[in-house]
Amino acid sequence: MLAKKASETLAITTKVVLPNDTNTLGNLFGGQLLAWMDVIASVSAHRHCRRVVVTASVNNVSFKEPILHSSIVTLEAKVSRAFNSSMEVFVDVFVEDPVNGKMRKSNEAIYTFVAVDQNGGPIQVPELTPETAEEIDRFEGALRRKQLSLILAGKMNPHDATELKALFLG
Repeated sequence: MLAKKASETLAITTKVVLPNDTNTLGNLFGGQLLAWMDVIASVSAHRHCRRVVVTASVNNVSFKEPILHSSIVTLEAKVSRAFNSSMEVFVDVFVEDPVNGKMRKSNEAIYTFVAVDQNGGPIQVPELTPETAEEIDRFEGALRRKQLSLILAGKMNPHDATELKALFLG
């Protein structure tokens, strides 16, 4: 299987926050943002492997600031690392200033997807080649995040988490 460049997995969508998307304070529902992020992250994962993908976990969500009614929101998703059958996907959320058009990052999340075959079983995905400094940073951190997740789920012995141990002993 040929490796894919991280840039080949980029998926972008833009949304307008409508009244039905907001809570009583006029802010975008967190659950609505999670749904938008899940969809765009799945597109990115699909672009990487060209297979059916399913959400395995939402590893990290950061709601740094509220997103107001009528805001223009752009979500950018990109695979940060591919493992055997799973892919870690970063989603960056930007809000556009209505006057000057400048974008500011308001939220982010990290999702994990698994590629599946026609029977719903895991299937191997191509490796990922990071290119930019940010892609390399996220790629290198992905194994540590995966090891931590496996330890917390009771699926890995902390003594086997070589990448995490290197942070503390290195």
